[in-house]
Amino acid sequence: MHTQYASGLVWFRRDLRTHDNTALNIALQQCERVYCVFVFDTDILAPLPRQDRRVEFIRESLVELDARLRDLSGQAHAGLIVLHGRAEEEIPTLAQTLGVQAVYAGKDYEPQAIARDGVVQQTLQKAGTALHLRKDHVIFEEREVLTQMGKPYGVFTPYMRAWLARLALHPAQEHAPSTPQRLAARPEAYRTPVPSLADIGFATTNLQDLRVPAGEAGAQSLLTDFVTRMDRYEQTRNFPAVKGPSYLSVHLRFGTVSIRQLVNLAYPRHLQGSEGASTWLGELVWRDFYVQILANYPHVATASFKPEYDQIAWEDGPRADALYQAWCTGQTGYPLVDAAMAQLNQTGYMHNRLRMVTGSFLVKHLGLDWRWGERYFAQTLNDFDLSANNGGWQWVSSSGCDAQPYFRIFNPIAQSEKFDAEGKFILRYLPQLSKLGPKAIHAPWLAKPLELAAAGLTLGQAYPLPVVDHAQARARTLLRYGVVKKPA
Repeated sequence: MHTQYASGLVWFRRDLRTHDNTALNIALQQCERVYCVFVFDTDILAPLPRQDRRVEFIRESLVELDARLRDLSGQAHAGLIVLHGRAEEEIPTLAQTLGVQAVYAGKDYEPQAIARDGVVQQTLQKAGTALHLRKDHVIFEEREVLTQMGKPYGVFTPYMRAWLARLALHPAQEHAPSTPQRLAARPEAYRTPVPSLADIGFATTNLQDLRVPAGEAGAQSLLTDFVTRMDRYEQTRNFPAVKGPSYLSVHLRFGTVSIRQLVNLAYPRHLQGSEGASTWLGELVWRDFYVQILANYPHVATASFKPEYDQIAWEDGPRADALYQAWCTGQTGYPLVDAAMAQLNQTGYMHNRLRMVTGSFLVKHLGLDWRWGERYFAQTLNDFDLSANNGGWQWVSSSGCDAQPYFRIFNPIAQSEKFDAEGKFILRYLPQLSKLGPKAIHAPWLAKPLELAAAGLTLGQAYPLPVVDHAQARARTLLRYGVVKKPA
């Protein structure tokens, strides 16, 4: 096979795997020798707390990736070079030190990443080195799926129809690494093991206790389990006490699993009429949808997709701060909301149905700017992804593309009774409510005094009273959103 370059460098970012890794595969085809690098980017790490499950997840995944690269190459000194510094400086410096002619990476669509990649490209160009960015973490990117008018979609259902039609014509092909013997031995100075968390200024978290499996092997074990449940996904996905989801979102976020592998498992079952597979495939399409929204409408990163929604006057001042604090710490007095926030704070995970419930509650019960919730989820979610998080928050606040109508306001009690009828999920995270009956657990303040006494529960002490009244909050929200009503 004819090669273009004597040597190349694969820059791993959000694609921490060897199977079906676009940048790695292209580099192995085009270069005689291929080096591999990951940078713990201090620009990204600086604002994070010292204990961050995502940093630990990445670190554990890198240990496995390093071992896999060595196994593939068949030589002990191959593997992953791991650096700690500013990626926009480290990558060009390493490329020059190694004497490579090209750098390969999976494309990223977030504004900060685009700016970083632009700086790297310019620096590399001055040294005569090429930067090849390739689509990897989505099926269709940017402007690949357009309306008949040649514009990006802003509504999901027609986008999904067009996405599926395109997939039928352009199947998502997976590739195993070709010519892995081209993986080069690392120079002596770079033959150090993956740094520990302490080496990069971080401390261990409860990730191991939570049994969140990292790396490519962890993703495949979760996927093997989910494949047996996929056909039931539609029936199970909305119930937080039930094992319904795939739990692969963190693996998709860091690329320890290939999106093409997932689509290739779901799509044939979708064609055969599996309702569960169709629904799950739809969730993967939503992911592509939000990535292309961010790429084509970058203003959504800081402002409403629909500009008129930025006219809304949100609550502010000390009361708003107190309400926000109650929401963050799971002290709102609404058990399903509080249990969901406890799950997030303790594990870094939140069930998708509960993301909608807690998000809607923040915006439409507490009257707080959706960006406050977006920021908190960005700090705490293991699977935080800018495009999906932003899209979800704009959806619940009705300010985004194809969002729920502003007058649709989740009733947290009704959601609780419908999706956690026996209170199993609530009890997992709010054990102080364990002696309440199955009816009272959804709204303890409505329980009779005798029932509260029998449960040994004093509201306002062991568990808070509601911070807002649902009916009053709903009325205030309808008034608040009045500024965006379309004229009759």
